Amino acid sequence: MTLRVVHAHGDAVGVSVGDVEILRYVYRPDPVAFESRKPYAHPVRTLGGRVVTGYRPSDHRWHKGMQMTASHLSGQNFWGGNSYVHGRGYLLLPERIGWMRHEGFPSFVVDEERFACVEELTWVENGGAEWAREERGLSVHTVDVVRGAWVLDWSIRLTNVRGEELRFGSPTTAGREMAGYTGLQWRGPRDFTGGTVFAPGVEGGGPGERFMGTQGPWLGFTAERDAVDGASTVVFAHAPENLDAGGGGGGGGRAVHPSHWFVRSEPIPSVAFSWAFFEEFGLPAGESFAYRYRVVVADGAWDRERVEEFLAGVPW
Repeated sequence: MTLRVVHAHGDAVGVSVGDVEILRYVYRPDPVAFESRKPYAHPVRTLGGRVVTGYRPSDHRWHKGMQMTASHLSGQNFWGGNSYVHGRGYLLLPERIGWMRHEGFPSFVVDEERFACVEELTWVENGGAEWAREERGLSVHTVDVVRGAWVLDWSIRLTNVRGEELRFGSPTTAGREMAGYTGLQWRGPRDFTGGTVFAPGVEGGGPGERFMGTQGPWLGFTAERDAVDGASTVVFAHAPENLDAGGGGGGGGRAVHPSHWFVRSEPIPSVAFSWAFFEEFGLPAGESFAYRYRVVVADGAWDRERVEEFLAGVPW
């Protein structure tokens, strides 16, 4: 099936298969600074046209589809919304909200079977200082109409340009138990609430909280949909080198800290590839780290065997 890509310059990139826009990547600046202005992917759809991302839900207006975030970064919040302060809870601290500035697409490649781009961004703290340069990769590929699935690869290479160490953490590293959200985050639509989460090596599926803070190569999330008969499945997978990350310190462009899953199905559906769930890590001045992620978007209620078969057929 042929991909069609439409780039509205200065606004967004849309990727379609047939009559269905399966991905809209919006990079224009958000209007609300408190929500941490940064690019996001929404809507993301299955090949059957079912939306699998949520946007500005009433409970967390700063949740926007799929985004790269950093909830606790050297005292700044690149996640959006209230900031967690130990002993005081979540506080309205607009002076802590940073943002990510789109700089351009040095690479933008489209053919019938794949869309791939490289985006350059600058991470800017609230006072205007430039703290990091990001090279972000996005790739849409492996559109399989028979199995009703397609793949989004998302990568990050972040370089510290602040002139001193950057410290990456999360609400859990700041003192809130089992709330280690940070990194690439997905917010599901409302009807994913109460869905089933499953993972390799774990018997059966269940609520997302069962998998909170765990580690593994992939995680599946499936839910029955409102308004239409049927289910959708979203699978989140690490590149192999992510799982080999050591503890702390700069890595010269490799994964530098072990990742854990942040996952909830109640009261909201959300998954994050958390790179600092339980422990902070530092990125020295001038050094870089990198992670690669894969997201499979599928029609139907997939199980563990189906996910493993599909992932095995899509090499990195």
